[in-house]
Amino acid sequence: MAKTVKFSKDQYLSWYESMYLMRKFEEKISQLYIQRKFGGFLHLYIGQEAVVAGAVSATKPEDNMITAYRCHAHPIGRGTDIKYMMAELYGKSTGLSKGKGGSMHMFDISKRIFGGHGIVGGQIPLGAGLAFAEKYKGTDNVTLCSMGDGAIRQGALHEAFNMSMIWKLPVIFIIENNHYAMGTSVARTSNVVELYRLGLSYDMPGEPVDGMSVEAVHHAIAKAAKWCRDGKGPYLLEMKTYRFKGHSMSDPRKYRTKKEEEEYLAE
Repeated sequence: MAKTVKFSKDQYLSWYESMYLMRKFEEKISQLYIQRKFGGFLHLYIGQEAVVAGAVSATKPEDNMITAYRCHAHPIGRGTDIKYMMAELYGKSTGLSKGKGGSMHMFDISKRIFGGHGIVGGQIPLGAGLAFAEKYKGTDNVTLCSMGDGAIRQGALHEAFNMSMIWKLPVIFIIENNHYAMGTSVARTSNVVELYRLGLSYDMPGEPVDGMSVEAVHHAIAKAAKWCRDGKGPYLLEMKTYRFKGHSMSDPRKYRTKKEEEEYLAE
């Protein structure tokens, strides 16, 4: 993986525009939520934008993306018109899920975005299933299956890992490790804190990535995508990132210090 690759000015501008739109969209809906313009839950991706931006630039529009309920950035990164996302939040029939899914269920099949899933870890076996379909149809499309560091405690992850390795499915499992799951640190919930190592018992290759660097994310995703397209099976990436906001809008963030937050914001 040649990290000396130089990116063009246009690429940097594209990344900036994409991440800026993600940030501004979520800042606005945060305000609207506080004003009670719409209901349900709201989980913000603020701070983690580089993970999606780098993943999109390193893959094809035909590749699938599936994620959990922190799912506003993924369709924005793929180019979904935010007016349809806003309509979904307001429960309108013109929304991405016809107003029936809300914040946690953003789907856009035209952009190969398959959710947005409210069940913790529920998207992991679905991601493997999407990859199975691509292999069955004989395409060279890859599936990017994202999850949080809390979702990896679900048993379905191990079942999906096992089947993906047996069938050599073209799926990149992406752990968006923002360190605290819903409100408990990784160190307090697991003896294994280097989460990319979770695939080792299945002989699944994996590596940690600086999820705060869009260049590092792009390089890692490009490497993993080539591995999958070459028919070698799945790949596991642990994106080490940080959410600047709480788990949800009701989270007071008392499990971490203001100093820690300020240190990440200053980087």
